[in-house]
Amino acid sequence: MDKIDNLDRKILGILSKNARIPFKDVAAECNVSRAAIHQRVQHLTEGGVITGSGFDVNPKSLGYRTCTYVGITLERGSMYKAVVERLMHIPEIVECHFTTGPYTMLVKLYAKDNEQLMDLLNNQLQSIPGVVATETLISLEQSIKREIPVEVLENKK
Repeated sequence: MDKIDNLDRKILGILSKNARIPFKDVAAECNVSRAAIHQRVQHLTEGGVITGSGFDVNPKSLGYRTCTYVGITLERGSMYKAVVERLMHIPEIVECHFTTGPYTMLVKLYAKDNEQLMDLLNNQLQSIPGVVATETLISLEQSIKREIPVEVLENKK
C-alpha cells in the first residue's frame, strides 16, 4: 500500500481498539460518511494494512490450559519451509516464526495437559526431519496482549 494518511490512521486506531464497532460510529467519530469508511477499510484490507478481523477464542474455554513456546533448532536453516509444511498439520500450533538467535524457529502452541504437551514435543515436533533440538518454555501468564499503537500524525503548516 502506498501511503496511509491521517484519516486511515484514525480509522485504524478506532478499529484496533474495537473491531466490531459499526462503520456508522467510526464515520461519526471521523466526521466522514459511512461509505467513506467502508471504502477506506476495503482499501486498507486490499493493501495488506488490515490483515484480519475476527474473534479471539480463549483457549482455556476449550480445555487448553498450557500455553507453550518452543524454540526449534534445525539441521540447516534452508529446511525451514519444509518444516513449516509439517507444522501446519499440527493444529495446536498457533504461531510459527523464523528467527535469529539461539533457535532457527519459535512456535507457540497450546496443550490440554502435560501428557498432550509431551506427545506434541516427543512424537510430533521432534520427529520432523531436520529438527535437531527443541527447548520448551511454558507461559505461566499472559500479562499483555494488544495491537501496535496507531498514531495520528500532526498536520504541519
